[in-house]
Formats: sequence, C-alpha cells, structure tokens
Amino acid sequence: MKKTREIEEALDWRGDEVDCASCPHQDLRASGRCELRKSCVQDRYARRIDRFFEGNPEFADRYLDHPHFEVRAVAAKFANPFLLPKLLKDPDETVRWEAVRRLPTRYQLSLRDDPHREVRIRIASILDGPDLIAMSKDPDYYVRIVVARKIDPSLLSMMMDDAEQEVRRLVAKRIDPKWLGRMAMDASADVRLEAAARMSESQLSSLKTDPDWRVRYYVVTRLSGPEVAQMVGDVDPLVAEAARERLEAVSQGR
Repeated sequence: MKKTREIEEALDWRGDEVDCASCPHQDLRASGRCELRKSCVQDRYARRIDRFFEGNPEFADRYLDHPHFEVRAVAAKFANPFLLPKLLKDPDETVRWEAVRRLPTRYQLSLRDDPHREVRIRIASILDGPDLIAMSKDPDYYVRIVVARKIDPSLLSMMMDDAEQEVRRLVAKRIDPKWLGRMAMDASADVRLEAAARMSESQLSSLKTDPDWRVRYYVVTRLSGPEVAQMVGDVDPLVAEAARERLEAVSQGR
C-alpha cells in the first residue's frame, strides 16, 4: 500500500502537496513539458525531477542552489559544466558526485579524499593509472578493492600488506608474478590459494607443507616430481588420497 501511495501522491521536498498554481513553470503544462505526478521539478521524487529536466534542460542552471538535494543532484546532470565546480563542496554526497563526473580529471582528483565513501568509490572507478595510487591507502576497504581491481599490476606491490584479506586476494590475482612467492606467505589461506593458482610447479613446492589443507590439496594436484610421494602421508585424508591418485597418474604418464 505504501508503494501505491508514493506513486499517486505529489509532495514537495517539505512534504507539502505540490501546488501547480504557484509554480513558476505553469506555461510548460499546456505544451506537456511538465505534468503533475510524472514530470515535475517541485516534486520530491528524483525520477519525476529527472523527467522534468530531460524535457527542459535549459532550466537546470537556475536550480543548482535549490534547497532540496535531489533537485540539485538532477540539475547537475543537465546544467552548464562551467557552473558545476561550486557543487564539489555541496553538503550532499549525491550532488558532489553528479557534479564531478561531468568535470575534467583535475576536479575528480580533488574528491579522492571526499568524506563520503560512496563518492570515493565512484571516484576510484573512473580514475586510472598513477591517479589511483593515493587511493590505495583509503580508510574504506571497498575503495581499496576498486583500486586493486584497476591499478597497474606493477604498482600492486604497495598493497600486498593491506589489512583487508579480500584486497590482498585481488592483489594476488593481478600482481606481477615475481611477487607471488611473497604473497604465498600471506596469513590468509585464501590469499595463498590465489597466489598458488598463478605459480609455477617449482614455486609450488614451497607450499606442500602449508598449514591449510586446501592449499596443500591444490598443490598436490599440480605437482609431478618427488614431492608428490612426500605428500602421500599428509595428515589430511583428502590431501593424502589426492597425493596417491596424483602419484599413480604421474607414474602412468598422465
């Protein structure tokens, strides 16, 4: 029932009923360029505000200082870009993001330390190369995840000791192979598994005594030398069985 009321009601940002008689855009109604409950800049719902500016983008500039953040945010999508820098200090994070995504990189760099994590996440998603380095130490783990996904592999060594396991796991998936031995010593078995998946057979030998059975199980399925026989006596029955099967397969040239 609540959803139905929200569709039918026409309230402004204060919660009052929208009054078309006092609207400065009454002349647009006759031409169908605005419509109550559908396309209205006075409405509090973002979709209706968006429809208004889609049909009337020439009015966006004058609404960048509107008291309702939804109006400022939507107006920023259509306004003259030269008027947008002032919105980078807007108190609402949605407005700051809508403004900065239409501005040159130098403005985007200024929001790498934005107080709101959602803005920083989005900034990290659109920046590239060296511009991302500063965000590799962001206090929010998800910002660092975005950085780990995008930053050049040659720069990932600075994130090998990240406090968040998921970040280090992503690092292990993309980092220059010369660092895999270092990542195979990580405290997290999940990170070590990611490193092992990219290591050569000779490198994997160092993990045959890994404390986590999952790592040892993976290792034994990749080894083909004398190390396989050494793992037949593994304390974990699944690893020991995998070692026996692997040893038989190797002996038969499979």
